[in-house]
Amino acid sequence: MDSPLSRICFDSRAVEPGSLFVAIRGEQADGHLFIDTAVHNGAVAVVYDDPAYGPERTTPSIREGQPASAVLIRASDTRAALAGVSGAFYGHPSQDLLLAGVTGTNGKTTTSYLLHALFERLGRTSGLVGTIENRIGGEVVMATHTTPDPVALQALFRRMVDAGCDACAMEVSSHALDQERVRGTDFDAAIFTNLTHDHLDYHETFEAYWLAKKKLFDGLKPEARAIANRDDVAWATMMADTRARVTTFGFHEDAHVRVTLVRNALNGLRLTFSDWQGKRHERKFRLAGRFNALNLAAAYATCLSLELADPDTLLDALAEVPPVPGRFETVTSQDGVVAIVDYAHTPDALENVLATTRAMLEADQQDDARLTVVFGCGGDRDRAKRPAMGAIAELLADRVILTSDNPRTEDPQTILTDILGGLTRPGAATVIADRAEALQTALADARPGDVVVIAGKGHEPYQIVGTEKRHFDDREQVRQHFAARDS
Repeated sequence: MDSPLSRICFDSRAVEPGSLFVAIRGEQADGHLFIDTAVHNGAVAVVYDDPAYGPERTTPSIREGQPASAVLIRASDTRAALAGVSGAFYGHPSQDLLLAGVTGTNGKTTTSYLLHALFERLGRTSGLVGTIENRIGGEVVMATHTTPDPVALQALFRRMVDAGCDACAMEVSSHALDQERVRGTDFDAAIFTNLTHDHLDYHETFEAYWLAKKKLFDGLKPEARAIANRDDVAWATMMADTRARVTTFGFHEDAHVRVTLVRNALNGLRLTFSDWQGKRHERKFRLAGRFNALNLAAAYATCLSLELADPDTLLDALAEVPPVPGRFETVTSQDGVVAIVDYAHTPDALENVLATTRAMLEADQQDDARLTVVFGCGGDRDRAKRPAMGAIAELLADRVILTSDNPRTEDPQTILTDILGGLTRPGAATVIADRAEALQTALADARPGDVVVIAGKGHEPYQIVGTEKRHFDDREQVRQHFAARDS
């Protein structure tokens, strides 16, 4: 692409000659304080929004052009400006993609994976943007954030288009929406999965949290599709101001695309879908769990509303999609102990996983099977959810083992104490701060037929202790224990 600029930066250390520098006020630092550094490093233009850091407050090197000079451009909001100029710099690549964005507290990763798989099975070369990984056709690109910053996101879209992609499924986080990372991105469909307690360490209030997510739907173009979970009480609020055509899905009798649970087993779901024409379609799917029935319904309703294929073609393709890594992922020992590794790190997600597992055991009439849950909560994050998760675990599991998740810079014992605060019988819980030891304890105690749910980290192959990221994979730990157990 032809451009007088070499690159767009919001970190002065990344500036090179010919760059446009956008001064962002972040959580850790104010980019306005580094305007002069950016210019010295070669920025030819600077976008700012704080008048205190305008031309009258910059150093002589900028005012007088010695040794460097730059064009200073005042914006009303530099976060929005960063998204806008990033899209323009890369040629607005999202306009060349069938782009579906998924937001909600839980289900974003699975729903986006399902959509990506559907796009591919329908003959489209598809991209994926999400928590586990990004994909450009057949290329896997490491993900550092659920939703990348605006520069990285638009660059990723450009790479997708240049590689021949014509569709993309992406997770859209509340942080990204609040920080305007997807502003100006051309969505053809947006999906609302659910709304429960999470990220209040960042948003501070629940209202601010849901208002951030609502931005995705408020910004849709009239010809786009808004897909909403009819079972969630927030669906109408989320859809209240969208200009897009709304399609609902769920177990609710008034959902446009209604799903009925026929069988929920560890080896998969059997579901019936009824569309707005009253036709019923039954299929068996490889994903398990009632919550995954809603994720499947979300993906199906999205493609149906976009008229990408007929119902039977869509459901046949969806039935082939394998489970998502670290999302209700099961590993079974030779003697019949089942471990379920799941990313559940919110009260709602933990309740869904445990309630689903309990229902499966009851449906299979395994009355003597015990359900153990091993989990912790992330450090330096929302503390309010910790006791709530403890209460849920105590209510739904036969045995509760509390351990560390990603403690980060917080004292692991403080986190564990917060979780214990939600238990009516804290003395009945087992507390083992070392995660490896906690997993080994849970698995060693399990009898054939028992289920051990390991929640919180899912696909993550690391544990963050202090500021250090150490290799640790729940699935790897389970497989190693079962290999020793089976030998």
